[in-house]
Amino acid sequence: MNPVPESLITFINDHDSFIVAGHKEPDGDCIGSCLAMASFLERFGKKSQLVSAGPFKRIEIREYERLFLPAAKPELLPGKIAVLVLDCSNAARTGDAAPSLDGYPTAIIDHHATNEGAGPFDYVESGAPSTTLLVQNIIEACTLEVSREEAEMLLFGLCTDTGFFRHLDDRSAESFASASRLVAAGANPKKTFARMNGGKSYESRLLIARILTRMQRWYDGKLVVSWETLEDTMEFGLEGRDSDILYQLIQSISGVEAIVIVRQESETNCTVGFRSLDRVDVSVVASSFGGGGHRQASGLSIPGKIEELIPRFVEAFSTQFPGLKP
Repeated sequence: MNPVPESLITFINDHDSFIVAGHKEPDGDCIGSCLAMASFLERFGKKSQLVSAGPFKRIEIREYERLFLPAAKPELLPGKIAVLVLDCSNAARTGDAAPSLDGYPTAIIDHHATNEGAGPFDYVESGAPSTTLLVQNIIEACTLEVSREEAEMLLFGLCTDTGFFRHLDDRSAESFASASRLVAAGANPKKTFARMNGGKSYESRLLIARILTRMQRWYDGKLVVSWETLEDTMEFGLEGRDSDILYQLIQSISGVEAIVIVRQESETNCTVGFRSLDRVDVSVVASSFGGGGHRQASGLSIPGKIEELIPRFVEAFSTQFPGLKP
């Protein structure tokens, strides 16, 4: 992994206040990155303002919603103001918060494979397993030890995006070394696991069961597709969603190499989650529909209805399974 760019360190030194913004519909890596970065900036003598357009759908991050403004209020910040956009490729990915970020010097800190990091102050590492790991590198590069609170948030984000390390392989020694330093600083892996996996609702298990019963197999069983309807959401609510365990269960099926879950969010729009094992690059499929993410975990929001979209997604995977018919 490349070291923190000197231009980013200079960028931080040259400004007095920072708007710290993450992507819409944040997850643990996004929230952990933002919270740890804001804490570091304050300890570094800067002022910070946390911004997220939400919604905070995930149970494990809901307690932090109160710490974020839905849009930036730069008038509350002193001195020279800059923007740090975390865990997404550009300010537009912050959703409804994006207009409030216009006009300020901006640096991107991100690890998504579909981010090319063209800005002079950007810190983009597609090989990093999480954005929190990059934030940890920044804190340590500025000769500050990670605080206990920061360590907890950084480990939370790292565990979120690595599926509690199950997505890491034999090239991950540096990531485990970083995790070790976080534990040494006071982060508790046991409590982190409980935060990520505990407190689920009874309804969430019923919804998982329903989605599992709809599974369809394509390309000799290498691709599995399922979906969630508007009626499901009305019946079980957003709290019923537990995507991580759903993907785990499907990935455990012999022969499965990729997964697509389509959710009807409104009458005219769907969100889509893509997951894969080692060989299949789902970021290629997601980007072809305007989405993005990682090689093994990507997503998008797209106009349409489930029954219209699924055949398009199945066809798009033909490049990932050459020689096989759907």
